[in-house]
Amino acid sequence: MTALEHPARRADGPGRPPRRVPFPVVDEVARHCLQEEEPETVHIEVHLPGTPDAERLKAAFGEALRRHPRILVREARGAWYRRRYEWELTESPDVEVVTFPAPVPDALKRARERALCDAPPLTASPPIRLEVVADADAGGTSSVLFLTINHTALDGPACLRVLATAAELYGGRDNAPAAPPTRTPVSADGAGGTDEPPSGLPSPWAAPARVAHGTPDPSPGNGMLVAELPVPRRPKGAPYTVNDQLMVATALMIAHWNREHGSRPRPLRITMPVDDRPRDMTMPIGNGTRLVEVPFGAGELEPDASTGRSGPGDLTPDEIHALLRRTSDRTRALKALSRPQLGHGATLLTAPVLPVTMRAAVTRGLRKAAGPWTSTTLLSNIGRVPYALDFGDAGAATAVWFSAPARMPRGLTVTTASTAGRLHLALRWSRTLLSHGDGAHLRDLFEHYLNATQNLHPTPEGSGS
Repeated sequence: MTALEHPARRADGPGRPPRRVPFPVVDEVARHCLQEEEPETVHIEVHLPGTPDAERLKAAFGEALRRHPRILVREARGAWYRRRYEWELTESPDVEVVTFPAPVPDALKRARERALCDAPPLTASPPIRLEVVADADAGGTSSVLFLTINHTALDGPACLRVLATAAELYGGRDNAPAAPPTRTPVSADGAGGTDEPPSGLPSPWAAPARVAHGTPDPSPGNGMLVAELPVPRRPKGAPYTVNDQLMVATALMIAHWNREHGSRPRPLRITMPVDDRPRDMTMPIGNGTRLVEVPFGAGELEPDASTGRSGPGDLTPDEIHALLRRTSDRTRALKALSRPQLGHGATLLTAPVLPVTMRAAVTRGLRKAAGPWTSTTLLSNIGRVPYALDFGDAGAATAVWFSAPARMPRGLTVTTASTAGRLHLALRWSRTLLSHGDGAHLRDLFEHYLNATQNLHPTPEGSGS
């Protein structure tokens, strides 16, 4: 049984100390590499047509925390020579988790800034906060739930599961997860699309391209931009998924951006979280995704010089279709791999042989040395939000945005989710790499290339993630 799956219950009997759970590998690596300048937060914002009652929401969310007790954790104190970090499991929150900030101008903008720069502390249980912000742009009748998560302890899908439980308790309506979409199987004769991968695929040991510097802001931290787009269409029975379309759009966006900024074509690697957990009440709470890297050869993302085309974005529909099919083959194979969440190296690095203070110094040194080999960017596609998130008198969610940390050397993350047939995109970047204007241009490029992945057939249909 892993620490992530460990039953989170307080030891029996009065006066007993809280139960403790050792940090899993993902939590320990994140704990070693904390930086005040760029906190490792995950932000979730849920838009509702109404405003929930404060006391009822606090009660519902508090009960949801108790029904998912693994979220009620704080970092246990320990001596410098201890071999493990440990989570202390508490019976109830140490702090007020749900707050209703007073309405102020630019309330949504300020809440997003807090989500990026102010991480809930690990020393208080639970390491999350929920702010209910009135949406002044909608006349004050609607609201936005801002969940800010300390990524050292938890990830977005786990906290969304807790929020879905709170919605059900608040509104009294079923928030059971919808069945996940299925990928079209590939036929034995290869009719589903199994083009041979190009010979120019990068070696896993080769340093991938970096996102070219734009016009950085002088202040440290992360910036973010959110957008709402149509969910991309795909032909019925296509061997690739919406996730593959998002992957190709991300790769082409970065290749175009780097060309514009004078970078020579180089291979890309895009980190993709894979989450195999169930979405019902049995979902393990914590950091439960594993990371895989999807490679792209430099030649795949550039127009064929032999055709005389040299302008950015000049891939033909046939070239994009072939790229989608190859990407589908790669993501399918990577998802099928059985491997530790961060790979075998991280498992070895976090073995409790040396004191955590010594392992922390080694981990930080290795992370810095491995910077040039870090993937180009991260694409986290939540897919269709599996819960209705129906808060009764406050209504059901009309939009859900996520964003993942964007610390250097990647400096840029792309996070997507879909609700009510709309794709909700969040671009998040390190301000030492990009500015808000750069983010807006990247958004336009992403939208352009996402459209290019669906304009391949005269009568596209279907939108499976």
